[in-house]
Amino acid sequence: MITIKSTQKTFTEDEISRLTGICAEHLRSVAQSKHLGSIVRAAGAVGGQAERLLFTHTDLSVLTALFSPCEH
Repeated sequence: MITIKSTQKTFTEDEISRLTGICAEHLRSVAQSKHLGSIVRAAGAVGGQAERLLFTHTDLSVLTALFSPCEH
């Protein structure tokens, strides 16, 4: 069971990975294939754009129900 603050509305990739035990690589592939999370583009320090995934409570619930933690 995962316990989170009720005031937290969105979660970053790192937070989801830590909470679910799914590694970042698998998390990105699952999010893309199951249409979970929202891609946010932010300007990077070097002038490029960095893509980050943000997840909702619903996304977190789906991930914990359907996918087990990575074992590598």
